[in-house]
Amino acid sequence: MSKPLGLVNRILPFSAVDGPGNRFVIFLQGCNFNCISCHNPQTIGICDACGVCVAECPGEALQFAESGTAIKWDQSRCLRCDTCIKVCPADSNPHSQWLEVELVLEKIRRSAAFLSGVTVSGGEATQQPEFVFELFNSIKIDSSLKHLSTMLDTNGSAESSTWNKILPVTDGVMVDLKAYDDKVHQKLTGTSNVQVLQSIQYLLEVDKLFEVRLLIIPGWNDQESMLQKTAEWLSQQSTNISIKILGFRQHGVRSEYPQLQQATPEVLEKVSSTFQNFPFKSIQLV
Repeated sequence: MSKPLGLVNRILPFSAVDGPGNRFVIFLQGCNFNCISCHNPQTIGICDACGVCVAECPGEALQFAESGTAIKWDQSRCLRCDTCIKVCPADSNPHSQWLEVELVLEKIRRSAAFLSGVTVSGGEATQQPEFVFELFNSIKIDSSLKHLSTMLDTNGSAESSTWNKILPVTDGVMVDLKAYDDKVHQKLTGTSNVQVLQSIQYLLEVDKLFEVRLLIIPGWNDQESMLQKTAEWLSQQSTNISIKILGFRQHGVRSEYPQLQQATPEVLEKVSSTFQNFPFKSIQLV
């Protein structure tokens, strides 16, 4: 039986912001949320070979595959200008590649001596559970890699069957809670947060929740009453939770959302003070 391939947007050999320590990060292509605040919108969609990027590419680095159902990328001709990303109507990236697990493992081995672990992000990591399982399982049984921790960065919208498949080989999960209020969550992401909240509860039950991340967008999810309800709900689940409070930044966000304001240090301090009233394991401002 052939091993699953992963549709990979990009790889970072070293990162200090995607989990504990120095981490190798794989960003998968494709997300089931459509967040207006997404800093990597080119990871949301799956290329449908519409051809817009082929016509617009100034370096002629893109062309249709022989099948006509995919786009081929010639890295040697690419000008790294991101024109293809800017014009893509599907919020995708023609540079994304289907990669074998062994190829990713080879890349990890080159840096393994300097790494604390491996993180799979996105897009949405749980949209490709077979690939994640195969990758993490291969790390666990490889004598040169098994010292590395395996972690997921997720929007938390996975079903229990998906969690049950990947958690046995996953050391920790970082969940982004966009908003505790479901109506606000739907406006921010296009999707309900019911499954997200259920995932947080389940990950706590099985001791796999590494941290909850809160992206603060002024005017959307920074109201005192909402923050209070968020902190209360999380504390009711467990106070043994690490909270990471992140301030929204405009960098990388789609141009059609200019109304989103950046979070100032004062806003973040206000958010932090609300959560400091509860005995959480840790509270970090970013």
